Amino acid sequence: MSSVVDSVSFRRACSRFATGITIATVMAADGTPQGFTANSFTSVSADPPLVLICIDRRANVLPHFSEAEYFAINVLSVEQKELSMRFAARGQDRFSGVEWRPGAGQVPLLDGSLAQFECARRQVWEAGDHLVFLGEVVMARHNDGAPLLYYASGYRELLAE
Repeated sequence: MSSVVDSVSFRRACSRFATGITIATVMAADGTPQGFTANSFTSVSADPPLVLICIDRRANVLPHFSEAEYFAINVLSVEQKELSMRFAARGQDRFSGVEWRPGAGQVPLLDGSLAQFECARRQVWEAGDHLVFLGEVVMARHNDGAPLLYYASGYRELLAE
Protein backbone atom coordinates (compact mmCIF):
# COMPACT_ATOMS: atom_id res chain seq x y z
CA MET A 1 0.00 0.00 0.00
CA SER A 2 1.73 3.17 -1.15
CA SER A 3 -0.89 5.90 -0.74
CA VAL A 4 -0.09 8.71 1.67
CA VAL A 5 -2.80 10.25 3.79
CA ASP A 6 -3.18 14.02 3.52
CA SER A 7 -2.14 16.13 6.52
CA VAL A 8 -5.68 17.38 7.28
CA SER A 9 -7.09 13.85 7.51
CA PHE A 10 -4.08 12.75 9.55
CA ARG A 11 -4.47 15.60 12.05
CA ARG A 12 -8.22 15.06 12.40
CA ALA A 13 -7.69 11.37 13.10
CA CYS A 14 -4.93 12.13 15.62
CA SER A 15 -7.22 14.60 17.39
CA ARG A 16 -9.41 11.66 18.38
CA PHE A 17 -6.66 10.44 20.70
CA ALA A 18 -7.12 12.11 24.07
CA THR A 19 -3.86 13.40 25.50
CA GLY A 20 -2.66 15.20 28.56
CA ILE A 21 -1.26 18.69 28.22
CA THR A 22 2.27 19.57 29.23
CA ILE A 23 4.54 22.55 29.15
CA ALA A 24 8.09 21.66 28.18
CA THR A 25 10.66 24.06 29.60
CA VAL A 26 14.35 24.77 29.29
CA MET A 27 16.81 27.42 30.45
CA ALA A 28 18.31 29.24 27.47
CA ALA A 29 22.06 29.85 27.25
CA ASP A 30 21.43 33.55 28.01
CA GLY A 31 19.69 32.63 31.30
CA THR A 32 16.11 33.24 30.19
CA PRO A 33 13.45 30.58 30.80
CA GLN A 34 11.84 29.19 27.65
CA GLY A 35 8.90 26.84 27.15
CA PHE A 36 5.95 25.76 25.05
CA THR A 37 2.70 23.83 25.35
CA ALA A 38 3.01 20.26 24.11
CA ASN A 39 0.85 17.20 23.97
CA SER A 40 3.50 15.17 22.12
CA PHE A 41 4.97 13.70 25.31
CA THR A 42 5.25 10.06 26.27
CA SER A 43 7.07 7.74 28.61
CA VAL A 44 9.45 5.42 26.77
CA SER A 45 11.13 3.22 29.37
CA ALA A 46 11.03 2.57 33.11
CA ASP A 47 14.58 1.20 33.33
CA PRO A 48 16.24 3.51 32.69
CA PRO A 49 13.48 6.11 33.08
CA LEU A 50 13.12 7.75 29.66
CA VAL A 51 10.59 10.16 28.17
CA LEU A 52 10.31 11.94 24.85
CA ILE A 53 8.88 15.14 23.46
CA CYS A 54 8.49 16.26 19.87
CA ILE A 55 9.23 19.83 18.79
CA ASP A 56 8.20 21.38 15.48
CA ARG A 57 11.18 22.50 13.39
CA ARG A 58 9.56 25.95 13.06
CA ALA A 59 9.18 26.47 16.82
CA ASN A 60 11.02 29.48 18.23
CA VAL A 61 12.12 27.43 21.25
CA LEU A 62 13.82 24.73 19.20
CA PRO A 63 17.33 26.27 19.32
CA HIS A 64 17.09 26.52 23.12
CA PHE A 65 16.12 22.86 23.51
CA SER A 66 18.82 21.85 21.02
CA GLU A 67 21.54 23.61 23.03
CA ALA A 68 20.46 22.72 26.57
CA GLU A 69 21.69 19.70 28.50
CA TYR A 70 18.47 19.52 30.53
CA PHE A 71 14.76 20.06 29.91
CA ALA A 72 11.62 19.64 32.02
CA ILE A 73 8.11 18.41 31.38
CA ASN A 74 5.36 19.96 33.50
CA VAL A 75 2.08 17.99 33.34
CA LEU A 76 -0.80 20.44 33.70
CA SER A 77 -3.83 20.24 35.96
CA VAL A 78 -7.31 21.28 34.89
CA GLU A 79 -6.76 24.55 36.78
CA GLN A 80 -3.87 25.43 34.44
CA LYS A 81 -5.84 25.83 31.19
CA GLU A 82 -4.94 29.54 30.93
CA LEU A 83 -1.27 28.67 31.38
CA SER A 84 -1.53 26.13 28.56
CA MET A 85 -3.03 28.74 26.24
CA ARG A 86 -0.40 31.30 27.23
CA PHE A 87 2.50 28.94 26.42
CA ALA A 88 0.84 27.98 23.12
CA ALA A 89 0.61 31.64 21.98
CA ARG A 90 3.37 33.36 20.05
CA GLY A 91 4.86 36.81 20.43
CA GLN A 92 4.78 37.26 24.19
CA ASP A 93 6.94 36.66 27.23
CA ARG A 94 5.39 33.37 28.29
CA PHE A 95 7.03 33.45 31.73
CA SER A 96 5.98 36.98 32.71
CA GLY A 97 4.17 36.67 36.04
CA VAL A 98 4.41 32.86 36.07
CA GLU A 99 5.63 31.26 39.29
CA TRP A 100 8.36 28.68 38.82
CA ARG A 101 11.45 27.34 40.52
CA PRO A 102 14.69 26.01 39.05
CA GLY A 103 15.39 22.29 38.78
CA ALA A 104 18.31 20.33 37.30
CA GLY A 105 20.28 22.52 34.92
CA GLN A 106 18.09 25.42 36.09
CA VAL A 107 15.09 24.10 34.09
CA PRO A 108 11.87 25.92 35.02
CA LEU A 109 9.47 23.82 37.10
CA LEU A 110 5.99 25.33 37.04
CA ASP A 111 4.13 25.65 40.33
CA GLY A 112 0.84 23.76 40.52
CA SER A 113 1.73 21.08 37.95
CA LEU A 114 0.36 17.56 38.44
CA ALA A 115 3.73 16.05 37.64
CA GLN A 116 7.21 17.30 36.83
CA PHE A 117 9.98 15.45 35.05
CA GLU A 118 13.50 16.86 35.08
CA CYS A 119 15.39 15.30 32.18
CA ALA A 120 18.94 15.07 30.90
CA ARG A 121 18.88 15.24 27.09
CA ARG A 122 20.20 11.94 25.74
CA GLN A 123 19.34 11.82 22.03
CA VAL A 124 17.74 13.96 19.36
CA TRP A 125 16.65 12.71 15.98
CA GLU A 126 14.78 14.00 12.97
CA ALA A 127 11.24 12.81 12.34
CA GLY A 128 9.57 14.60 9.44
CA ASP A 129 8.67 18.17 10.37
CA HIS A 130 9.65 17.63 14.03
CA LEU A 131 12.68 16.77 16.12
CA VAL A 132 12.30 14.09 18.79
CA PHE A 133 14.07 14.71 22.10
CA LEU A 134 14.77 11.71 24.32
CA GLY A 135 15.42 12.56 27.96
CA GLU A 136 16.58 10.47 30.89
CA VAL A 137 14.51 11.40 33.91
CA VAL A 138 16.75 12.53 36.78
CA MET A 139 13.90 13.63 39.05
CA ALA A 140 10.14 13.01 39.01
CA ARG A 141 7.48 14.48 41.28
CA HIS A 142 3.71 14.29 41.32
CA ASN A 143 0.72 15.91 43.03
CA ASP A 144 -2.95 15.02 43.35
CA GLY A 145 -5.51 16.68 41.11
CA ALA A 146 -7.42 16.41 37.86
CA PRO A 147 -5.51 16.51 34.54
CA LEU A 148 -5.98 19.01 31.74
CA LEU A 149 -6.86 16.99 28.64
CA TYR A 150 -7.02 17.71 24.92
CA TYR A 151 -9.41 15.90 22.58
CA ALA A 152 -10.92 16.74 19.17
CA SER A 153 -9.04 20.07 19.06
CA GLY A 154 -10.37 21.28 22.41
CA TYR A 155 -9.67 21.18 26.14
CA ARG A 156 -11.57 18.54 28.10
CA GLU A 157 -12.04 17.39 31.68
CA LEU A 158 -12.48 13.94 33.15
CA LEU A 159 -16.04 13.16 34.19
CA ALA A 160 -16.49 12.34 37.86
CA GLU A 161 -17.18 8.68 38.59
